[in-house]
Amino acid sequence: MATAAELAVRLSDASVRKAWDVYSAFDWPESLTPDAEWYMAPELVSIYGTDAWASLSETEQKRLSFYEIVNFFSFVLLGERPLIEGMTNRMYRKASLGAVTEYLHHFVDEENKHMIMFSTFCNKYAGKVYPEKKILLPREYAKGEEDIAFFCKVLIVEELGDYYNLAMMGDTRINPLVAKINKVHHVDEARHLAFGREWLSELAEQHLAGWNDDERAVFQKWLAAYLASCWGDFYNPAVYKDAGVEDAYGVRKMALAHPACREMRERVSKKVVDYFVDVNLLDEAPAL
Repeated sequence: MATAAELAVRLSDASVRKAWDVYSAFDWPESLTPDAEWYMAPELVSIYGTDAWASLSETEQKRLSFYEIVNFFSFVLLGERPLIEGMTNRMYRKASLGAVTEYLHHFVDEENKHMIMFSTFCNKYAGKVYPEKKILLPREYAKGEEDIAFFCKVLIVEELGDYYNLAMMGDTRINPLVAKINKVHHVDEARHLAFGREWLSELAEQHLAGWNDDERAVFQKWLAAYLASCWGDFYNPAVYKDAGVEDAYGVRKMALAHPACREMRERVSKKVVDYFVDVNLLDEAPAL
């Protein structure tokens, strides 16, 4: 298996070959009609499979799918903002990173394009980006834990996002602009995910043996909580309000506890959770 440094060389070459211009890649309509078509695949809408979903007319479901795609794009956009900051802070921390540093330049460039792409859609058609609700509390880190935690956050945002990208990029039911945005994002993210998994596994192998039981327990509790907090952003009462769904906060509470929604979270999270277990960052799948 290639090391992260060896993989970075190939990924840098691929980024150069597949470089794209964010300003010419899309034809942006002047406006979109929220309830005229599907914008998110209905099966991916946060309340799909619940009585609240079944009670909506198809027109109302389509309107909700519009605000859900705005929320999803907001989630990925705001997840990529600290990613860019963290990557640039790590670029020249160690002179020995070599090919990894070169690839991080491509990584940051592509993530910045993604932010422009997502923010253009959200601001042009919804007039806003939905803010994230996470609260970051300062804490002490074990040796190597801060870097490991950073790349875990990167991987969670990208793995969850890529599941949705793959599901929508070829879906002929949804708005073609939305489908194209998902496809463009997936092509770049496939490289980012390959690098992130290998780099994080090397960090885990380097540092985990030096952590004591308490440090491992604190980290695993944090990682499970961070994954759960990311899912919390998918059940956004502001989305339900904007879509005209009654009792927005009640609907959020219902969906978080509903078996169909829980099964969806577990299914979408399985790939990244299995990875965390494989590299000993989690002992078992957390409750979602």
